[in-house]
Amino acid sequence: MLSRAGMLLIVDPQVKLMPAIDRGEAVKTRILALLDGARFLNVKVQATEHCADRIGKLEPEIRGRLLPSEILAKTHFAAGPENGLSFEEPSYIVCGAETHVCVLQTALVLLEAGKRVAIVADACGSRHEEDRRVALDRLSKKGADIVTTEMVLFEWLQHANDPAFRAVLKLIKGL
Repeated sequence: MLSRAGMLLIVDPQVKLMPAIDRGEAVKTRILALLDGARFLNVKVQATEHCADRIGKLEPEIRGRLLPSEILAKTHFAAGPENGLSFEEPSYIVCGAETHVCVLQTALVLLEAGKRVAIVADACGSRHEEDRRVALDRLSKKGADIVTTEMVLFEWLQHANDPAFRAVLKLIKGL
């Protein structure tokens, strides 16, 4: 069961990258649903920007929902302590782009550190579907849970009596 005690980690959905991502708009919509759901349910959030001077900043709709302290600049493909990513959380729910590069390498670092990792398949994208599919398969074999946006949101909720249920259900219906 995915816990609210973990962290949602959004990897590099940047303005110059996302237009090239297969199903890029759908990926962005799901990232936004996860981000809004995390806010409703008090789940910690961090996001990364890879070489923002070249690839651009995070997509404006995503950046606008984050605090400056939640955005980590990076030049390594993997987000890690050298980029300011805290390894204090027991689990990480990871989404973003590209699945086979920065998402993959970040998840592998987290797994090697003994963290529980869930990759949100429908909120991850690559330029080519085969790269995304192979990365998800590799991550699954390495021990990551492969999940969907709806799975994450419903597992965070746990029951229909949660005060955030209606708000989260609205996010799900918007997917």
